[in-house]
Amino acid sequence: MKSYALDTNTISYLVKEDPTVSARLKKESDAGSRIVIPPMAYYEIKRGLLAVNSLRKMSHFKRFCEALGVEGISLPVLDKATYVYDELRRAGRLTSDADIIIAAFCIVNDFILVTHNTKHFKDIDGLKTEDWVQ
Repeated sequence: MKSYALDTNTISYLVKEDPTVSARLKKESDAGSRIVIPPMAYYEIKRGLLAVNSLRKMSHFKRFCEALGVEGISLPVLDKATYVYDELRRAGRLTSDADIIIAAFCIVNDFILVTHNTKHFKDIDGLKTEDWVQ
């Protein structure tokens, strides 16, 4: 059984009811895969929906959260994030703090990150990614 964590952009595709991403989510769910929403992705989506006051999409997002579950941030995730940040900083390849925390969440909890922004995460050692959009 695979375990997946959905990146912010993947959740956006689902909230917009993208048929390709929705079909893959259903396929993985039917296969018994574990699929969760990382805490930082939840924050980024909800913040964006509140900013544009999209009640329809907020309702859709709420249903996803109830169905899949939103995980919490643990101390091991935060510790891993600090090491990921330091490695990226030393290499001169920093990315956003939100992406670093999402990546650390996936590494610590052994999730495959489902993202369409693979470039944002390519320099993070130990992170497994899949793109369900392509």
